[in-house]
Amino acid sequence: MSRITLDMLLRAYAHGIFPMSESRHDTRISWFDPHKRGVLPLNKFHIPRSLAKTVRRQPYEVRIDTAFKEVVEGCASPRPGRWTTWINDSIIDMFTGLYSIGHAHSVECWSGEKLIGGLYGVSLGAAFFGESMFSVQVDASKIALVYLVARLRYGGFRLLDTQFVTAHLEHFGAHEITRADYLRRLQTAVAMEADWLALDQGAPPGVVLEAAQSNTQTS
Repeated sequence: MSRITLDMLLRAYAHGIFPMSESRHDTRISWFDPHKRGVLPLNKFHIPRSLAKTVRRQPYEVRIDTAFKEVVEGCASPRPGRWTTWINDSIIDMFTGLYSIGHAHSVECWSGEKLIGGLYGVSLGAAFFGESMFSVQVDASKIALVYLVARLRYGGFRLLDTQFVTAHLEHFGAHEITRADYLRRLQTAVAMEADWLALDQGAPPGVVLEAAQSNTQTS
């Protein structure tokens, strides 16, 4: 990361710009500022009934920020149907750097001492920029998403940026907005404060589900 400093990276996010690589082994970094932006409204997060039942069963242990780099590397690893990703070594280094200064976080699903899924993203003010997720066991990334939204809502976050909208995220309420609308929401969110640690890491599933679906806050 000789030319892209952490300060430059955070300033880019504050202006709606984010980095990606063309592939896992491409050494170049490209910057993106799409005309349409994916967001997942925190006050309209939809949890399918079957997933809510799974969360209550607690099939995995959910941890926060205990294996950030491993989560990023899991997201960068090839999977069936996805043989390459946009996360190269420079991306891994950059986000690990943001994690070291408290501006990036991970939500992890564990089976015993085996990391089997999770997600990571960047936090800036009351905005959270979801970067990527992975899963090697059923529903692990979906459970991580539920726990993420609960934590964001509980901590007073105002914006969950998904960058793009996939069919998978649409099931949870994600949709596209215009760049102008996104930048207005972003400007408001980054000027506010939020607390990533407000929700206790050991919060029971009932508390997590209630926090994720509560209508007491807006996005």
